[in-house]
Amino acid sequence: MSELKLTDVAKTYGPVDVLKDINLEIETGELIVFVGPSGCGKSTLLRMIAGLEKISGGTLEIEGQVMNDVPPAQRGIAMVFQSYALYPHMTVRENMAFALKIAKMPAAEIDAAVERAAQILQLEPFLDRLPKALSGGQRQRVAIGRAIVRDPKVYLFDEPLSNLDAALRVATRIEIARLKEAMPGSTMIYVTHDQVEAMTLASRIVVLANKGISQVGTPLELYETPDNEFVAQFIGSPAMNLLPGKISQTGETTTVTLECGGTAVSAIATTADDMGKNVNVGVRPEDFQQTDSAPIMEGVVDFTEALGEVTLLYFAEQEGAHAVIAKLPGIQRNLRGTTVAVTAVPEKVHLFHNGLSMRNRS
Repeated sequence: MSELKLTDVAKTYGPVDVLKDINLEIETGELIVFVGPSGCGKSTLLRMIAGLEKISGGTLEIEGQVMNDVPPAQRGIAMVFQSYALYPHMTVRENMAFALKIAKMPAAEIDAAVERAAQILQLEPFLDRLPKALSGGQRQRVAIGRAIVRDPKVYLFDEPLSNLDAALRVATRIEIARLKEAMPGSTMIYVTHDQVEAMTLASRIVVLANKGISQVGTPLELYETPDNEFVAQFIGSPAMNLLPGKISQTGETTTVTLECGGTAVSAIATTADDMGKNVNVGVRPEDFQQTDSAPIMEGVVDFTEALGEVTLLYFAEQEGAHAVIAKLPGIQRNLRGTTVAVTAVPEKVHLFHNGLSMRNRS
């Protein structure tokens, strides 16, 4: 039985549809990450699961029990918010124990739960400190510890790292990954706009767009085999390049003649019915490589970004090849203003027809 199941879930505000036809099953022990552009409804969906937003349609089940009308406190869920929301006059120990005291748990059980959570989160040295004496990362760990002590069925995280600086985000992200390893039976749902968090933390990623689910899969499934152009460009940084063209040869490998004058060969099999179809050829910047013959694209490098381990090449816009970016390994010197030709191996070339991947056709 699934730990959590969403069936035809919808959310409306008056006549406005925010989410519709949300169908998702989450198994015990998974860490599911919701990602998507601003306004796609990922935090709203999380709040519906928590009971903080009313479900307009469909059903939410936790361990087989319908939860649509069950109060938040009775759903067996603990939520970690973007804001730490710690009581400033209480110590770390008191903050973590507060919900259990309100529930009138025995003192011995409260102490044991707090000690266990503090050990998992390495907070034992800070239990008697006030929040003002902690760093931002430590405060977020206290907020997580406050959720752990309740021993919920499902943990919900609503962009918990967005208030931290870059270095703390990395450190706290690693701590959350270690926390998940220390609690392998715990089910977690995590909302973020940061795809690095999604790719490094998730068992599976749920990409939300256009009021629904665009694709669900493991991080590498979404990266290597996106179902559509939206996922292809949303996952990965810089985004996947899309070059318009037309299929000019079909078979086990497909040749596409591009509007920008190049040709691309894809390992996606096509049939005679596909001949002449207008497609978009997708190539990730990191899959481009320089070539002396048969380029996918040849253009003038308008700008470069030397990052040390890689160099980003921004090609000048030309007809049929807008905003193309190539990510070449190492330091590439003196390429700005020069003409560079790039290609990619067929296995790394994606084909999209009417916005959908041709790889997934039945």
